Amino acid sequence: MEIQPSDLGLVARVAGLGKHYGTGAGAVTALEDVSLGLRRGEFTAIMGPSGSGKSTLMHIMAGLDSATTGRVWLGDTEITELPDGALTVLRRRRVGFVFQAFNLVPTLDALGNVLLPFELDGRRPTREERALIDGLVERLGLADRLRHRPHELSGGQQQRVATARALATRPDLVFADEPTGNLDSRTGREVLEILADASRTHGQSIAMVTHDPIAASHADRILFLADGRIVRDAQRTSAEEIATYMLSMERAA
Repeated sequence: MEIQPSDLGLVARVAGLGKHYGTGAGAVTALEDVSLGLRRGEFTAIMGPSGSGKSTLMHIMAGLDSATTGRVWLGDTEITELPDGALTVLRRRRVGFVFQAFNLVPTLDALGNVLLPFELDGRRPTREERALIDGLVERLGLADRLRHRPHELSGGQQQRVATARALATRPDLVFADEPTGNLDSRTGREVLEILADASRTHGQSIAMVTHDPIAASHADRILFLADGRIVRDAQRTSAEEIATYMLSMERAA
């Protein structure tokens, strides 16, 4: 899939992306010649069998891993060979993350973790940002858990704290790696609705790696990967259709 010059409003893109590990007979190809763009205000799900390259693609687009070949941009800034310091600042100000392993700071309480992006950027939330945080805390059911540290929270509560942290600064782009993987169905649905609302209401772009067809059905766009390549680029569809396609991919693997 080639990115056309007319495809404006891309918050992140890759061109000719390849990622290879090892050399010789032991070489492994995680991604091969991937080109794609993430559009502003769009909720994209990234799916595929285990080992298809989903998480590798997300990590490279987020600047958490480097490409072997090809080029990577966040907004209009090429990050392919950007120095670590500049890349860290760019990520901090433009990108939010929700990791499957939460990545909360154990010595901070829930509120401290939500406010961490502001602390790292050396500033306090504006009045508007504070209102956004209060709304997220309320919707995610965290109001009575703000003074608890991560070890005092359930896995679902930790994931909700991580979601609030990712959205608190209203970044251009949020990467979510299996954000509902540790949640019950009701809480998972609430997190997905909040991510979708961030996309629709605030024009934020969401890129979510998931294996769950129900989670993917909340997305505007669904990218399917197999063997390190994009094999299908689909618009919003039902969980049943997604599950049927994923099953056909598994059988073909």
